[in-house]
Amino acid sequence: MGKTKLLVVEDDAGLQKQLRWNFDEYEVIVAGDGETALAQLRRHLPPVVTLDLGLPPDPDGASEGLATLQQILAAAPDTKVIILSGNQQRANALKAVSLGAYDFHQKPFCPATLALVVARACKLHEMQQENRRMLQIEAESPLAGIVTRDPGMLKLCRGVEKVASSSATVMLLGESGSGKELVARGLHRLSARHERRFVAINCAAIPADLLESELFGHEKGAFTGAGQQTLGKIELANGGTFFLDEIGDMALPLQAKLLRFLQERVIERIGGRNEIPIDVRVVCATHQDLAAMVRDGRFREDLMYRLREIVLEIPPLRARVGDAALLAHHFRNRFCQHEGRPMMAFSDAALAAIEDYQWPGNVRELENCIKRSVIMSDGPQISAEDLGLPVKENADAAINLREVRDAAEYKVMVMALARSGGNIVKAAHLLGVSRPTLYDLMHHHGVKAQVP
Repeated sequence: MGKTKLLVVEDDAGLQKQLRWNFDEYEVIVAGDGETALAQLRRHLPPVVTLDLGLPPDPDGASEGLATLQQILAAAPDTKVIILSGNQQRANALKAVSLGAYDFHQKPFCPATLALVVARACKLHEMQQENRRMLQIEAESPLAGIVTRDPGMLKLCRGVEKVASSSATVMLLGESGSGKELVARGLHRLSARHERRFVAINCAAIPADLLESELFGHEKGAFTGAGQQTLGKIELANGGTFFLDEIGDMALPLQAKLLRFLQERVIERIGGRNEIPIDVRVVCATHQDLAAMVRDGRFREDLMYRLREIVLEIPPLRARVGDAALLAHHFRNRFCQHEGRPMMAFSDAALAAIEDYQWPGNVRELENCIKRSVIMSDGPQISAEDLGLPVKENADAAINLREVRDAAEYKVMVMALARSGGNIVKAAHLLGVSRPTLYDLMHHHGVKAQVP
């Protein structure tokens, strides 16, 4: 990754040189007037601009500088513009801030203080761009609410789009917390039934003796405590989509009644005698192996095949390339806003821990982890300790390209110097670089030439 770009808009050649020297860790682009500044802005898109208000043709005033500020913000609204002004221009600097400048700094400037202001402006711009990317990813996601860049998940989303328009019964397979209900809701939203109800029921969360009534409803007096007629969830979903989560936990006697409904598309309330026709799209989900349950006699084979007209498998989070960190940023943004906390960044160790952890509870576990860390974190940064995840030693070292490159440079440079007996010309030849380049590398790594 290259250096962060910094546009310096300054007509004084001496100050231009001083700012270049002061910000040698940045790629400094210089402009001496407003027109050049706008051209450089469009070409390089720098996150931060330092702007002198006294630009030609009004070097003693602020009209050209303020006009340039407004043009910069109109062309790139997210750009952070830092005003550099003299004491006599304080009123104009304050006016610039009111027009949208990020901050102002008086001349003559303190290099350390200005460097801190620029660094903070760069970080803020980075976070805002990251948030924008997250919102864009969510908006462009094939299914609303699903945030992913993983090829497997994107393939699943395309499959959902194809299936949604049909009336086929869909079975979603995936571990707990992997997002089965989110996919089911996506099927509903993309279908012709999207204006009708989406009704969900978790078969594992309701006692077996109550699940039949929840599904099919009951008539008044059908059993003790049935004081009035109650419609079941299937009937409430008429015209829409009915989602049966954890279908593998349904008792065998109830499986037979569900099979009849799927075959005939009619129900009878408990205690009732009338058949009620139901038009509903059925989606079910399970984390269990239904084929194994069929072999063990715990699930009806005919019901399994009736439910498996279309099968979509949701990959676990640990198998989704890059999605753990992507979702962590997404949840961080959401919970910082919901909890009224200032936007926080993840430390390198925290991101390494997120990427390394296996997430047995999948997306639900990650969501809860990030929410807890946002609430409990004391500082502006979320650490690995805030997450409560195991951390590998040197987990962030391998991902830092600059450190890896520096280590590799140092190693081969020392080897070349050793092989050449300290002869700079021979070592440079072995490395395939010029002698000045080798001297620069030695200076960078603190290696001194051997004196004969």
